[in-house]
Amino acid sequence: MTSADPRTVVLISGSGTNLQAIIDAVEAGSLNIKLTAVISDQPEAFGLERARAAGIPAIVVNFSKYDNRDDFDSALAETLEQLNPEIVVLAGFMRILPTAIVARYHGQMLNIHPSLLPKYKGLHTYRRVLAAADTFHGTTVHYVIPELDAGPAIIQYRVAIHSDDTENSLASRVQRGEYEIYPLAIDWVASKRVQLQANQVLFDGQPLTEPKLIDEYA
Repeated sequence: MTSADPRTVVLISGSGTNLQAIIDAVEAGSLNIKLTAVISDQPEAFGLERARAAGIPAIVVNFSKYDNRDDFDSALAETLEQLNPEIVVLAGFMRILPTAIVARYHGQMLNIHPSLLPKYKGLHTYRRVLAAADTFHGTTVHYVIPELDAGPAIIQYRVAIHSDDTENSLASRVQRGEYEIYPLAIDWVASKRVQLQANQVLFDGQPLTEPKLIDEYA
């Protein structure tokens, strides 16, 4: 990490396994960002302990302490403004962000979603893909836009669905892929290899017509 590494804030709601993958990549020198803070809407989120163990400021904007959603959104926006991040990473943050925050960090905010978007936006993707008897499942890193799970995709990790897969076994394999591609995508954004212009992802200055793809057994 150097003084030029972009200030990055990670938003979480739970255990923070993707956060840990990001922390590990920074400590290994393969992800060049400055982890400025971790914010959680849940005070009991274990990801806060992961942040503290790594010496990263752990901040709680406790959803349950606010009388209404607008007050929470305002508090979160103010907290982000004070931190002045250059990159905002959603890593299991279970609140839909208001349009004002998404617009404020347009081209700077990333999310990871457990499906091969645009398929299976929203929740319960493992259950839905198994019910549909699909051949493949996976996970996608994408830019955040106001429409849920619809932002331009950067990279996907794909796994073949086995005949004996359950929701848990499939999730375990997909999550291993998440820990690989999320730090990679964040580093691409941090180094400006990946940029967003007019809702078009550019990779090394060239339009990315479809997301980069890594297969489980490649």
